[in-house]
Amino acid sequence: MWSRRSFLRLTGGAAGAGFAATRYGVEEVAALTQSVAGRTPAQVAADEDYWREIQFAFTLDRTLINLNNGNQCPSPTVVHEACKRYMDWANQAPVYHRGMIDRNIETARRRLAAEFGADPEEIAITRNASESLQIAQMGLDLEPGDEIVTTEQDYGRMLTTWDQRVRRDKVTLTRIDFPVPTTQQDLMERLTRAVSPRTKVLHFCHITNQSGQLFPVRELSLWARSRGIITIVDGAHAMGHFPYKLRDLEMDYYGVSLHKWLLAPLGTGLLYVRRDRIASTWPLQAAPRRSDNDIRKFEEIGTHPPGPRAAINEAVAFQQAIGIERKAARLRYLTLRWANELKKEPRVRLHSSLDEGQTWGLAVVSIDGIDTNKLVPYLWDKHRIVITAIGHENEKEPNLSYRGLRVTPNIYTPLEEIDYFVEAIRGVIRNGLPA
Repeated sequence: MWSRRSFLRLTGGAAGAGFAATRYGVEEVAALTQSVAGRTPAQVAADEDYWREIQFAFTLDRTLINLNNGNQCPSPTVVHEACKRYMDWANQAPVYHRGMIDRNIETARRRLAAEFGADPEEIAITRNASESLQIAQMGLDLEPGDEIVTTEQDYGRMLTTWDQRVRRDKVTLTRIDFPVPTTQQDLMERLTRAVSPRTKVLHFCHITNQSGQLFPVRELSLWARSRGIITIVDGAHAMGHFPYKLRDLEMDYYGVSLHKWLLAPLGTGLLYVRRDRIASTWPLQAAPRRSDNDIRKFEEIGTHPPGPRAAINEAVAFQQAIGIERKAARLRYLTLRWANELKKEPRVRLHSSLDEGQTWGLAVVSIDGIDTNKLVPYLWDKHRIVITAIGHENEKEPNLSYRGLRVTPNIYTPLEEIDYFVEAIRGVIRNGLPA
């Protein structure tokens, strides 16, 4: 059994931090995790010694504070180095080595399927969530008058894709709205009420990119299937963020960006297609008829770099070395650290639920009387905090509108950076923004 002391001896202790930073691979992280194996995820989440060691697995710019991991997460060094290694290998003789690496992508498919609970023959490896979801959106046979029901707070590119199908194919699109935070029951009722006899597709997020609002995916999917309605779920911010299994969610299609919370290289994504939907779904780029029943037809994109996809294997192994339950608990711990402090302040509004099982590493906060669009550049110019403004406007129902800072720390984020962010916001509450 590994102990904390034996692990620190392996890496040279605190004095060996520089050494550890250069070789903190999957084996070292797994050994470190073994030293906390008898503790609950919540207990490990509060163990600063453990997470300080995990931080050595990343090569980061510590001259800034990155609280915008919801866009793209930095990969651990072992993942980034693997991507570069595969690229270097392919470059030696591209026509030969690229093909060799591509054939090994089946390993990544199997590992993703095992980690996230699906049949490998239901997993396609794509470039991002947008591509994954557009395969489903554009690949369905729909007739003029068929209805798609979605929400006003889905990702913009996905709404644009449906708008194009409305223009091209004369289908209809119904977009419902909802307050944030809200309850699972409220979302269930709003979406099911919007369904009509013409509804063919129900499209919604697992959690939204705007506020992290969690949807009742399994309940909505089972309800829809019982009525012959297809479900498409945007899981861009869910996979690698908190624990669940794809097979348990019961939806027909599920799209993911692996370069977000799984920490895989940029340009990697995943598409889950329920097996009985594969044959009837057209790929974005044409595939031969013999591939009709093959999940790989959705990977037909022409010549592409093999390195990012091959390095997915290291990203999965890195997550397994920590454990998704511990990872999710740490993300929630960091979010509660800043949110519980700021909610004590006057004029602060949280647009994300802090209830157990509702929020992990993505939450939105605003200050009444402070323009969020001006707050973002101020935090960068004054405090070198990288963060983004996000929100939603509803002219017909202004009470459903909101705008705030989307705060997305990651497992490499130390408490000092969280606390510094809190103090920076407190300064704005007290003093306002400079003119």
